[in-house]
Amino acid sequence: MSMNKSTDPTAVRQFRVHADDDGIRLDRWFKRHMPDVSFAIVSRWARTGQLRVDGARATPGDRIEEGQTIRVPPAEPVKVATGKPVRQRVPLTDEQTDLIQSMVIHRDAQAIVINKPPGIATQGGTKTHEHIDGLLDALEYEREDRPRLVHRLDKDTSGALLLARSAKSAAHFAKSFSSRTARKVYWAVIMGVPSVNDGMIELPLAKQPGTGGEKMHVDEKEGAPARTRYRVIERAGNRAAWVELQPFTGRTHQLRVHMAAIGHPIVGDGKYGGKEAFLTGTISRKMHLHARRIRIDHPDGSPLDIRAEPPRHFLETLADLGFDLEIGELPLDEELPKAPKKLVEKQQAKAHAKQYRKERRGERRGRAGGSPSGRSRSAAAPSGKPGGKPARKGPPKK
Repeated sequence: MSMNKSTDPTAVRQFRVHADDDGIRLDRWFKRHMPDVSFAIVSRWARTGQLRVDGARATPGDRIEEGQTIRVPPAEPVKVATGKPVRQRVPLTDEQTDLIQSMVIHRDAQAIVINKPPGIATQGGTKTHEHIDGLLDALEYEREDRPRLVHRLDKDTSGALLLARSAKSAAHFAKSFSSRTARKVYWAVIMGVPSVNDGMIELPLAKQPGTGGEKMHVDEKEGAPARTRYRVIERAGNRAAWVELQPFTGRTHQLRVHMAAIGHPIVGDGKYGGKEAFLTGTISRKMHLHARRIRIDHPDGSPLDIRAEPPRHFLETLADLGFDLEIGELPLDEELPKAPKKLVEKQQAKAHAKQYRKERRGERRGRAGGSPSGRSRSAAAPSGKPGGKPARKGPPKK
């Protein structure tokens, strides 16, 4: 990279493209040579016509060639410190930028949804340096601020992760999660098959003592309320089942603890299922828990409803166990057609009458006293007799 001789910070800068930058995107050139200039600033320069290559207006995605001249506007003025701590940005590599951008499955003015792969944490920690939060600078796109996390997924859980693109939309989404109007649907492969195909697990959860908060357990006395609904999608004999999970609360590791607590740990979850959480044969030992769908009200008033494709190991397990991917989409309760009120009342009345007749027949059989003739009359149920149709009223036929 070579630069013009001017040292005036308010002057336009000129750079010549060298051989090692031949063929790369213009935004990548900035990441290599001017990492302090954010993608949002580059985009603004392009929109206003200040960014040019060989005199022509350029966009961040344009490919540059050796020998071309890049016109860069004057350096951005340094903002006066306001006393608030400034987050130090660490320049991302091309590989990191490609990685996080490849995860994007939805993007609009207020929200981004990514399909998080298993094995990468949502946020950093004491021993966690590679995480989604650290890559969000690459998802600014046309904005000047980075997206914000509004919920989390466990490191080994894959699937749909919602990001807010502004403070206002972050507050909107956070309210939806706290008020339980948002719907999150997970797919899981579990050990064994529950005896009930559609059930609700209500077991309070708390941090397990002695684990430093790294593990949860069922605690009837001190635990916070936790509710999970499960529905069996398909079963592989008694060996395993493919289930849908809907958390109605947001406790740490809730789905994993609840499924292990009822004796059906998620396949690959050794933390809560121990050695019994792994299938033999070619089945992957990775966690089989995937955030398949997120449905939430968008700030513009329309529903945001996004599905994320499962990772390879999950799909391979479904195929190995003979599960049919086409039957996995179960409707949410609010998506089921609602019968008209009059029809519901009519069905309820019909069911009540049927139960009443059943009870009356039982009483009549009891009064028959067990005599053979009485049982015969009841079984035959001739007109006008107990258990049969009511006798015809009016004068006898002539």
